[in-house]
Amino acid sequence: MIMFPVIVLLVYRLNRTLQSFANSLKDKTLDLEHERKRSEQLLYRMLPVAIAQRMMRKKTIVPEYFKSVTVYFSDIVGFTTICSKSSPMEVIYMLNSLYSVMDERIEKFDVYKVETIGDGYMVVSGLPIRNKDRHALEIALMSLDILEIVSKSEIPHLPDEKWQIRIGINTGSVVAGVVGTKMPRYCLFGDTVNVASRMESTSKSCMIQISSTTKSALEQHPGFSLQTRGEMIIKGKGLMVTHWLTGHQTVCNCCDCMDQDLFITDVYVHDTEIHDT
Repeated sequence: MIMFPVIVLLVYRLNRTLQSFANSLKDKTLDLEHERKRSEQLLYRMLPVAIAQRMMRKKTIVPEYFKSVTVYFSDIVGFTTICSKSSPMEVIYMLNSLYSVMDERIEKFDVYKVETIGDGYMVVSGLPIRNKDRHALEIALMSLDILEIVSKSEIPHLPDEKWQIRIGINTGSVVAGVVGTKMPRYCLFGDTVNVASRMESTSKSCMIQISSTTKSALEQHPGFSLQTRGEMIIKGKGLMVTHWLTGHQTVCNCCDCMDQDLFITDVYVHDTEIHDT
């Protein structure tokens, strides 16, 4: 009988210790789950969700062929000049400011942001989830929207100067897959990507240059304003007929800095002559 109160006290203390441990374990589990979700969200920003989920399950990522997608490239006109008037910290801040605006705008469209490299911005529609024949429509509307909002934005540390970007678009087939293991990247390969890049590099300030394949795809969706630019000498491709996307009936026309002299045919220009960074 003398030991009974002691035993009760020991059991009580043991029970409190176990309860405290259980509560602590529950908190740790919740913290671990929170961190797991944060890690997943970060991975989902770097890779398509379906691809990221396969990687987390340690499944093989097989490159995938997409018969028809539309690829977008843009860069900043005069970026080298802007950088010469800016500190490295100002360059990082201004690019983050610009890309934050663009990232917000593309959320309205069925597109996937592939990457940014320096002042270059790459987006695609039609993958990783196929959207039938809507990819050209989505990229075209997104391009007009981006051009309008960016052209109205000021460079943060150069308030007297506004952003000017040039855009290039092409439609065709690509192969997409994950490259690398330490910092895996979802990359697109194929001539379609190369031509889209050339459409951007041979475009003009505040203009959207598109290939003939993109023009054909957009003609399936009424309402777009298109103008033939003419034949251009495109590096690696030779002569190509290109076109300007200038507006849509539901979107304002491209920014006021458009040069009406650009709407001409039978023009022969080397891409190095009109790349004005």
